[in-house]
Formats: sequence, structure tokens, C-alpha cells
Amino acid sequence: MHRSPIARQETRFAVQQLRDQIGQPVWPAHRLDRGTSGLLLFALDADSLRRLNRQFEAGEVAKTYLAVVRGWPEESGVIDHPLAPVHDPYAPVANPEPQDAVTRYLRLATAELPYRVDRYPSSRYALLALEPLTGRRHQLRRHLKHIAHPIIGDATYGKGRHNRLFAELCGHERLWLACVEMAFRHPAEGSEMRLVAPLACEFGDLLEKMGWTGAVPVHWSVRA
Repeated sequence: MHRSPIARQETRFAVQQLRDQIGQPVWPAHRLDRGTSGLLLFALDADSLRRLNRQFEAGEVAKTYLAVVRGWPEESGVIDHPLAPVHDPYAPVANPEPQDAVTRYLRLATAELPYRVDRYPSSRYALLALEPLTGRRHQLRRHLKHIAHPIIGDATYGKGRHNRLFAELCGHERLWLACVEMAFRHPAEGSEMRLVAPLACEFGDLLEKMGWTGAVPVHWSVRA
């Protein structure tokens, strides 16, 4: 998102790129983990940022993510599991106690691949739509790990053997998590807004290889 001590090796920053593209300052209204693709929301002035922040804090912003996970979760469910703040030596938190965290999920598709990764001769995977009802750091990744269905490509909370299989099959080493849709009120006009970020090409390639293309809504279709 921006220059920070924990991303010393990075050379591209979203805040700087957008500022240069439109020729004016911007304020990030929310953040994505570095491995996550998709929607980023920025404000063009500090007052709009405050108004958007109030919507986020009140749980009035609806966000939808697409994820590929290990195993076959139930067809739908709610993960209600408190999460302690993620340790950050550069920004220690005042209260380390676990905070309420809730995620809703819907299983869109499943697949079973003929590869022995764990103790079984084949391996199961699923495509999920995820809706975080709270905004804790790494919430989706930690919640999916909590229910034993970690997101593929997650080097911190996932399974290395499954991550390596997908990297070999797809030719991409990435976190298979994307923010595809967001709904909120315009900070100045109050009108309802719904933003969509079409999936990146490599995500579309993966859906095709897994036979999941038809499981994704048309408005999340892959961009060129």
C-alpha cells in the first residue's frame, strides 16, 4: 500500500502510483494483504476518508472476496472466532486481547485432483465467496486456517505442499485470494455504490483449469 519497514524490498506502492496517475493526493480507506489482489478504495480528501472510516467501523461496508481453499468446507457457514491482533514490531497494539471476528462464506465449487499431497491418493479443493463482517488483520486467512481449510498460496497460515502443487500446476506463486466486490455509501452524496474488480488473468486461468469458470458471477469475469 505504502512504504513501510515491513516491506523494505518492495519498489511499487499503490498510494504513490495512484497519486502519480491522477495528479493529486489520495488517502487509503482500507488495505489488502500484499498477496491479495482486487479492489482498493481511496478517498480524495481527508473529510471523505473520515466518512468512509465511520462506515467501515460501523460494519456498513460490504466486501466480497474469492478464495481457493484446501478441502471441501460445508456449503455455507459463519466463522465466529475472536482474533488477537497480529504482532507488528513497528506498530505495537495497546490491547493484545482477542477481538470479535466474524466471516460468512459460501462454497461455489469443488474439485478433486489426482495428486497425493497428504495421506490420500487425491486432493480436494474448493472455491469460496467470503464476506468479512468485521475487519481484523489477516482475518480471512486466519479464519480459514481455523476451520482447517487454509487458503492456497498462503505462506503464513497455509500448507506448503498444497501451495507448491498449485504453483506447479498454474505457473504462479501467489495467494489465491481476491477482493472482487465492495458496496458502501458515497461519502459526500450518500448514494449507494457498488464497485467490482474483475479477476486477474492468472485467477481466470486457474478457474478454467479447475473447471470452475461457470461458478463465478459474470460481473466478476476476468479482465484482459
